[in-house]
Amino acid sequence: MKFNTKAIHGGQQDIDPAYGSVMSPIYQTSTFSQKTPGSHKGFEYSRSGNPTRSALEKSIASIENGKHGLAFASGLAAIDAIIKTLKPGDEVISTNDLYGGTYRLFNTIYKDFGIKFHFIGMQSMDTIESYITKNTKLIWAETPTNPMMNVVDIEAISKIAKKHKVLLAVDNTFATAYLQRPLDFGADIVMHSATKYLGGHSDVISGSIVVNDDKLAEQLYFIQNASGGIAGPMDSFLVLRGIKTLHLRMQRHSENGRAVAEYLQNHPKVENVYWPGLKDHPNHDIAKKQMKDFGGMVSFTTKGNSYKEAIKFVENIKVFTLAESLGGVESLAGHPASMTHASIPKEEREKIGVVDSLIRLSVGIEDKEDLLEDLKQALG
Repeated sequence: MKFNTKAIHGGQQDIDPAYGSVMSPIYQTSTFSQKTPGSHKGFEYSRSGNPTRSALEKSIASIENGKHGLAFASGLAAIDAIIKTLKPGDEVISTNDLYGGTYRLFNTIYKDFGIKFHFIGMQSMDTIESYITKNTKLIWAETPTNPMMNVVDIEAISKIAKKHKVLLAVDNTFATAYLQRPLDFGADIVMHSATKYLGGHSDVISGSIVVNDDKLAEQLYFIQNASGGIAGPMDSFLVLRGIKTLHLRMQRHSENGRAVAEYLQNHPKVENVYWPGLKDHPNHDIAKKQMKDFGGMVSFTTKGNSYKEAIKFVENIKVFTLAESLGGVESLAGHPASMTHASIPKEEREKIGVVDSLIRLSVGIEDKEDLLEDLKQALG
């Protein structure tokens, strides 16, 4: 199957055996009957497995060209499961420009469990390799990164990871499998906050992991069941429904993202624009190599690096909505320094470019003319 067909049918060839339902039903049940102890139809207890969640897990594996999919209660629950494969004394090399919730989990929770994290820029392969020691077990990458839209060369990092027998995990939330499939470039783990583009309608919290390696999958399935941070049946249904229109939405997100980025780049009140599709964007050539298009996430700074001007902008928007999160059909705007990345100390934020004037846009699928008009009036 090609991608658009996979989004609708991938992993979903089995029609519901009860009544032939075309869509995967919501099995809103905690437990399943057994004829005799251990004799059942594949499901015993919904933490361990649920037909609706299983349908979602097959779907996410299919669109990422992976063998094994796992669905979680949130993106952070998925990341938590990955880090639980490590032990005290292990080391992780992580992107320094990453989602604030991931940074918080790494730097305030798992640091206290004896896991050491190195937060570095991942533009130089030599820099990445210089941090690898005998204790390094995982490289954690986002691409494009949140919120600076930096692009990481997945294939190049995967070669380093394999050379040193280190796992490479890629947070693919911003790009989605429609634009980029990290497993195809050598990554071992691909993770999503399915809350965002996979769900696509700002009505569900969920997370996902896809892997190819059978042993790693077995370990993650065990952690998923043992820790219990699973996606419920209703949430699984909503994400599964969202995936069926992912290709259509991502195409429009990318079209509108381009229009917004080019408009902002030519606006007299805008200092910097961060969108991988711009020719002067750092690692634009890498983005062209590993991405089908460049998505709907755009960040920019206003001239003068004024906190006051940035807040004035987000207060004045009308079609865009000031809100946390991203990836829904509606356009959102956020102020990372005071919202999504507030958990990162100011000094650390500013080192990676998250200054007080930075604004992050999640460009939706509305008419682009209305979005540009809204930016014009809010900047004016």
